[in-house]
Amino acid sequence: MNFDEMRQRIATGEGFIAALDQSGGSTPKALKGYGIGDDAWGSEDEMFALIHQMRQRIIESPCFGNGKVIGAILFEKTMDGTSGGKSVPARLAERGVVPFLKVDKGLEDEVAGVQLMKAMPDLEALCERARAMGVFGTKMRSVIKAANEAGIEQIVAQQFAEGRRIMGAGLVPMLEPEYDIHADDRAEGEEILRSNIARHLDNLGEGEEVMLKLSIPVKAGHYTSLIEHPRVLRVVALSGGFSTDEACAKLAKNPGMIASFSRGLLQDLRHQQSDEEFDSTLGAAIDQIHAASVR
Repeated sequence: MNFDEMRQRIATGEGFIAALDQSGGSTPKALKGYGIGDDAWGSEDEMFALIHQMRQRIIESPCFGNGKVIGAILFEKTMDGTSGGKSVPARLAERGVVPFLKVDKGLEDEVAGVQLMKAMPDLEALCERARAMGVFGTKMRSVIKAANEAGIEQIVAQQFAEGRRIMGAGLVPMLEPEYDIHADDRAEGEEILRSNIARHLDNLGEGEEVMLKLSIPVKAGHYTSLIEHPRVLRVVALSGGFSTDEACAKLAKNPGMIASFSRGLLQDLRHQQSDEEFDSTLGAAIDQIHAASVR
C-alpha cells in the first residue's frame, strides 16, 4: 500500500486498529499478562526481545491478516524490528494493515487535573524516519483525570500543537487525550473535552486532518460531531482498562467510532499456548472487537 491507499483504508475500512505499542514502562506488565514473569530477562534488551517475539507472533497469526484489523500502532523498537523476514511496517502493509508509530515520550506529573506529554525535541526526525519506513501516522497519549477546564484546554492545545509538527513531517497524527475511566466527573469533563477539540479542529487549514483516539464516552454518541468533522479522518476508541466484553459492549453503542484496543485485544493470549490455541484465542478477540467496531 502507498500512502494514499493507506489513507483510504483508514478512512473507510470496516475494522479496527490494534494497539501493539507497549513501551518501556508498560512492557513488564504486558509480558506478565502474556505469562512471562520478571525473572525471564536480565536486561532491558532481553525484555524488549521477549515482547517483540509476542508481537511477531500476533502479526504473523493467520487471523491478523484477515482484513478485520486495518491498522496497528507500534512502539519505536517494534518499527525498527522485523517480522516475516521484512521490516515490521512493510510486513504489516503486505498484510493489509496500516502502520502507526507511538511517538510520545511519556507523561509529566499531574497538574490541574491532567498529565501533559513530556517534551519531544526529536519529533520531526523520528517522523521523517518513520515515513521513510512506510509508516502512515503517529499516536501520542496524554491523560485527563478531572474536569478541570484550564487543564483540559491545555492538554488539547498541546495535542494539536504537536499534531501540527507531525503533519509538517508528512504523517497523519492520532491525538489521544485519554480521559481516565475511573474519574467521577468524566461526563462533565467530556463535555469540556469535546468543545475544546471542536474549536481546534475548526482552526485547521485546508488539507490538514487528524485522527482522534478517545475514551469510550459516558454518554453514547457523545463524539458524533467529531466523527463527522471534515478535518477528522477517523475517531478510534481506547479500551482504557475495560475488559474486552465491557469495552465492546460500550463501543457498540457509539456508531462511527472504531476500536483501537490493547488490553481488549491481548488479554487472553499466553506464551504457553500452542500456535493453534494462540490463533484461536486471538481470532476470537479480533472477531468480537471487529463486530463492535462495525455495528
